[in-house]
Amino acid sequence: MARADKATAVAELKSEFEGSAAAVLTEYRGLTVAQLKQLRVALGENAKFAVAKNTLTKLAANEAGVTGLDDLLIGPTAVAFVKGDVVEAAKGLRDFAKANPLLVIKGGVLEGKALDAAGITKLADLESREVLLAKLAGALKAKQSAAAAMFAALPTQMAQLAEALRAKREEPGE
Repeated sequence: MARADKATAVAELKSEFEGSAAAVLTEYRGLTVAQLKQLRVALGENAKFAVAKNTLTKLAANEAGVTGLDDLLIGPTAVAFVKGDVVEAAKGLRDFAKANPLLVIKGGVLEGKALDAAGITKLADLESREVLLAKLAGALKAKQSAAAAMFAALPTQMAQLAEALRAKREEPGE
């Protein structure tokens, strides 16, 4: 690879690292081109799966300010750059790795923090962003409903108390 080609490749990888919310490093040894195409489809539009030389990836990551990947850049390495929902991409990688054991998840980086393979698996076990937001909205609505019921109960109880006092005063025995 000529020096200019390497500089271009490093610049492209650097822009991918800078524009991604996460990057997941995998070993793809033994996968066919058709299987890699299936993986790219499984990741969806919010992730880009790229095969790059380890030295170029290391240079690009360092230039982008991403640390903690040097130990993972051993052997044939491909990087999944995630621009959208990180959980969805992690699930796609995990599920594809289960179906194709030749794909090995090495680790990655999420918002500047290094993750090992177990961290990526934990990330994949999370529910999607939409589901978590829906649960949060439901919890907030439940709290608001409980508060509204409590505030509505206070005037009702006060009216019942006033009625009981009025009825007690009107009793003939007093």
